[in-house]
Amino acid sequence: MTDNLFQPFALNSEIELQNRIVMAPLTRCMADDDLVPTQQMVDYYAKRADSGLIISEATIIRPDGQGYPNTPGLFSQAQIGGWRKVTAAVHDKGGKIFAQLWHTGRVAHPYFFDGDYVLAPSAQRVDGTVPRMRDLIYTTPKAATKEEIAQLVEDYAIAAKNAIDAGFDGVEIHGANGYLIDQFLHHSSNKRNDEFGETPENMSRFALAVVDAIIDRIGKEKTALRVSPGAYFNMEGDARDKAVFEYLLPELEKRDLAYLHVGIFEDSMTFDYLGGTASEFIRANYGKTFIGNGGYTAESGNEAIKNNKFDLLAIGRPFIANPDYISKVKSGEALTDYSEEMLAELV
Repeated sequence: MTDNLFQPFALNSEIELQNRIVMAPLTRCMADDDLVPTQQMVDYYAKRADSGLIISEATIIRPDGQGYPNTPGLFSQAQIGGWRKVTAAVHDKGGKIFAQLWHTGRVAHPYFFDGDYVLAPSAQRVDGTVPRMRDLIYTTPKAATKEEIAQLVEDYAIAAKNAIDAGFDGVEIHGANGYLIDQFLHHSSNKRNDEFGETPENMSRFALAVVDAIIDRIGKEKTALRVSPGAYFNMEGDARDKAVFEYLLPELEKRDLAYLHVGIFEDSMTFDYLGGTASEFIRANYGKTFIGNGGYTAESGNEAIKNNKFDLLAIGRPFIANPDYISKVKSGEALTDYSEEMLAELV
């Protein structure tokens, strides 16, 4: 049964979704060398416009936020123009689309922007190499100064305004999966001893500043956030992280966002210091619209919505393999299985 998935859902008074299935953000590295969306991207998103909401692939807010090749940006006029073609194609088919705003922090690489260093909360290097460019080894980041943090906040807000100018219905701030905002929220990556470190309130300060700046620029109805309370990707867990998110989540609830979205690859993963899964922890500490994600099928997601685990279901890789995912689920047709080779294809 998938009946719950095909009910309309109002995010707020301004945005109503045609169903409860969200296309999760999926990094595809399809932009051109100037990080401008391509015609392939226009076609790719338009084919999936019958989902309730598309969340775009992660889109960098400024050049030094880049950590993967050919990931699109939202900081130049050419990039805004390229995204305008994407959003128009989605809207022409009756869809809704949010831009996911991204800075990769310590997993950025100077290679991409010809820089001397990357910025992060602290000079804590992450082990490993850049995906799809494994000859690039991660560098030790520079701890951002207070002035650089203030500029980052402003650049997130500028990117949000650019997204609206490009025709997006709203933005999802990428505060999850081990990237810049998430790096401030976990003890393994945040070793600061100023007003951005050590305590839950201080460690939440940057995330909340970004949220508030974007709300001020485009409105709370168009502002959403993705978070990862459980450290699992480019990040080590720490029992003290729980207190950070116990402070952050109620603060976010006060801001009446369009939605909150969990960043997790498999929602069956449990975290001792959270007392269960990341989505269970969020639901217990956040009472407003919540998008679940991480290994669900349409059937198991439908059941989770029925049981009030979350309100909307984000589907990732099956949307790569099945541009017609919505119609297949509705009709009961078998889905094409996802395989890694599909990342190099544009279906």
